[in-house]
Amino acid sequence: MNNAVLHWLQAQLGPDTNAADLAFRYERLHSARAVAAEILNERIAALIAEPLRVTVNGVATIDNSANVTALERRAAQLAVETAPDDPVVPKHDVLTAVPLLARARR
Repeated sequence: MNNAVLHWLQAQLGPDTNAADLAFRYERLHSARAVAAEILNERIAALIAEPLRVTVNGVATIDNSANVTALERRAAQLAVETAPDDPVVPKHDVLTAVPLLARARR
């Protein structure tokens, strides 16, 4: 994994994400997008495994449903963003042939 991939992953997942863990996952999955998706899905699963909303009457309320929504939105954005290790697909110019016809003379 090169520095561009590491910086992209940390930009997607946060700067406190363990670089050694990212490198291990990248070696296993061979794709920065797959690594980011796996980590985001793990974070979503961890939040869903616990109660999303806890209320202690008159003391405090903790609500993690907005965090789940934000992580799901972030995971959806990964599908449209360009990762630094994505294969480069050349854009082809389209060539169109148009038949020309002589115009009738008066």
